[in-house]
Amino acid sequence: MVKFAVFVSGGGTNLQSLIDATQSGHIDAEIALVVSNRIKAYGLERARNAGIKAECIKDDALLIQRLKEENVDFIVLAGYLAIISDELIELYQNKIINIHPSLIPAFAGPGFYGLHVHEHAYKRGVKVSGATVHFVSPVVDGGPIILQKAVDISHCQSPLEIQETVLKIEHTLLPEAVKLFAEGRVQVENERVTII
Repeated sequence: MVKFAVFVSGGGTNLQSLIDATQSGHIDAEIALVVSNRIKAYGLERARNAGIKAECIKDDALLIQRLKEENVDFIVLAGYLAIISDELIELYQNKIINIHPSLIPAFAGPGFYGLHVHEHAYKRGVKVSGATVHFVSPVVDGGPIILQKAVDISHCQSPLEIQETVLKIEHTLLPEAVKLFAEGRVQVENERVTII
């Protein structure tokens, strides 16, 4: 069975959507390891509650060693707020998937993460936002796009309300992208993704 690792920095609600999808059989793959760069990230607790190995790892060499030891085939970043090293990106080229809370290329790149994304969208008066699942490349939020889904946010009265609205999209979009990838249905050629 295909094995993957999930990297988290916070509460891990996207991680929970992946745990639920693997446990129900929707995703035919195993979460072999959950990693956080923050020892108090609740995502680690979520993983342990589901019987998944969960570790706080900040050293890149140790991280790569643990991924190899657990025979990890690919990596999913689910609210992971640390920059991935070039070495890790090279080792897992087109095998690191990230969820971003906007329709890339809007509100993406360095400094655009978490609530910051929604604060910028709210300030600009954006009417439609959404989420993007993409491959990780050396350019922040610059890798090939796998899936995107838009949502109407014209009714939202605050950045927090936008975040809640977009998060609902994330919780379905990320498991769908991981399912497609685990089934070998995601192909990348010339920076473009084809779903087969």
